[in-house]
Amino acid sequence: MTLTRRQFGRLAVVPAVATAAATTTATTAMAATAPTRAEVLAAMRRAAAFLDEHVSYRGAYVWNYLPDLSRSWGEMEANRTMCWVQPPGTPSVGHAMLDAYHATGDEVFLRAAERTGLALVAAQLPVGGWNYVHDFAGTASLRRWYRTVGANGWRLEEFQHHYGNATFDDAGTASAAQLVLRLYLERRDPRFRASLERAIRFVLKAQFRGGVADGGWPQRFPRFSGSVAQTPWPDQRPSWLPDDVAHGMEDGEYTQHVTFNDDVLGENVKFLLMCMSTLDRDELAGPVRRAMSCLRRLQQPAPQAGWGLQHLSAAAGGRPAGAPAGARSYEPRALATHTTQTNVRQLFHYFRLTGDRAFLTRVPEAIAWLDSCPLTDQQVAENPLLAGRTHPTFVELGTNRARFVHRFGSNVRNGAYYFDHDHRRTLSHYSAGRAVDTASLRATYDELMSLSDEQVADLRARSPLSGGAIPLPRFFSLRDLELTDLFRDAPLPLPAVTDAEAGGLVADLGDKDHWLTPVDAVTNPYRGAPPATPYDGQAYMSKHVGDLHDTSPYDPRTPPEEPPYQPQERPLVISTSAFVANMSKLVAWTAR
Repeated sequence: MTLTRRQFGRLAVVPAVATAAATTTATTAMAATAPTRAEVLAAMRRAAAFLDEHVSYRGAYVWNYLPDLSRSWGEMEANRTMCWVQPPGTPSVGHAMLDAYHATGDEVFLRAAERTGLALVAAQLPVGGWNYVHDFAGTASLRRWYRTVGANGWRLEEFQHHYGNATFDDAGTASAAQLVLRLYLERRDPRFRASLERAIRFVLKAQFRGGVADGGWPQRFPRFSGSVAQTPWPDQRPSWLPDDVAHGMEDGEYTQHVTFNDDVLGENVKFLLMCMSTLDRDELAGPVRRAMSCLRRLQQPAPQAGWGLQHLSAAAGGRPAGAPAGARSYEPRALATHTTQTNVRQLFHYFRLTGDRAFLTRVPEAIAWLDSCPLTDQQVAENPLLAGRTHPTFVELGTNRARFVHRFGSNVRNGAYYFDHDHRRTLSHYSAGRAVDTASLRATYDELMSLSDEQVADLRARSPLSGGAIPLPRFFSLRDLELTDLFRDAPLPLPAVTDAEAGGLVADLGDKDHWLTPVDAVTNPYRGAPPATPYDGQAYMSKHVGDLHDTSPYDPRTPPEEPPYQPQERPLVISTSAFVANMSKLVAWTAR
């Protein structure tokens, strides 16, 4: 996927009704004239109240709902009683509600944000972090969901087993903890204090101590002894499958590797810095500095001076601690170009935070490595899924060749993932290529290296690592916050929202009090255990879903070309992503 899941809530969602050919006269008239502040505030209140009172379950949310609430989805189909912690789920809505309160001062939004925050307090695990999903119907209901819907999502291996521990993946724990922090700071509400302290202790306890991995974090914590270490490789495989492909989880159980995927380390650093600045917790500077050193330490030697999605936290299989590691069966052992780009940008932030030029020392090596492994023109031309991409996602250790991931079969039982050097027929659900902007990285590096000692000292003085109270940014949902947004007196410019845009959103809300938007994905219902009968075709290789037993989400407009699938229009849903995006626009318009 090009966008991270937490970025969905920032998408410039255009409501379906407002874009339809049969746009109503009222919508047209409102969009053509500037709405009054009172009209915008009234619309925001109605939208928030509807979502809070009619859509949420005890203040919690998933991602998408049919208008009659008969079906709902998070990353997979969800029970009505579920709370999805992954953005753009429950924390994302809570941040949007609190932002609306900051823009308007209206207590309606604060009460809705508090109810959502209390849902997260209830969903918080005793260890202090959060799982991807919580079920208010109880653990038995959640385990049943994992055994049925989760276990049959072919491409969603993280949902195929219930471990009962917490995850740092997809910024779920980070975004939930940030919301709890914001709600506590709002009025020092004791209902959030204990939860906040548990979250801080969780982040600190999960951090690796000692050795090469010191300062990093695993994907999940605490360790679960029954974690999957390998995926099945069917005895009966397609006749067309080459004999020399690699497959499986190359480094076994991956949840205890040092994890950079989805910027796990960066998100935890951000949360700890927020706590330092607002709670007078100077002792958190040590864990932050250890984390920054971990990222720098795990950069690989030249000429392949990049990072992987994960790195071994301890020596294993004859390989040293700190070596790049594989994870899920479609994440081979390799360097990752997009992760390297993210980590270089983190090094830029760490220099700004500390004034220590050592964080910049090896940046040129990382950029040089990225310049050494672009996609070829032939690769892009022969694979439409690589359009707009500059680099392969995975680059083989040693040879510096691109590694491409594929799959065969039709479901989680008769299918499997494999990888080789063939750039054709790659996965659609996990991009084989990435857009990496080395020119931008080089320009930022040159800019930072040119700063005078006085300019560096000014950055260091305004850094949250310098100590002293620094208030949090006023808004969290308008865009992804960077570490530099946490600096003292950091500007947070509002996105430009025209009167016509605001008026169109108000008019589209109408008297139904919610926005409708085409859903991004639908799912097959759980049908029981999938067949093990081998499938020799290739219809599912580059699709988001397999046969009808696969519960993975997919775009109904472009299903597999295999009966009984037929292209269908996207149904209209109440979307938390659309709510966050639309409310963010109205917040920006109101606060300008």
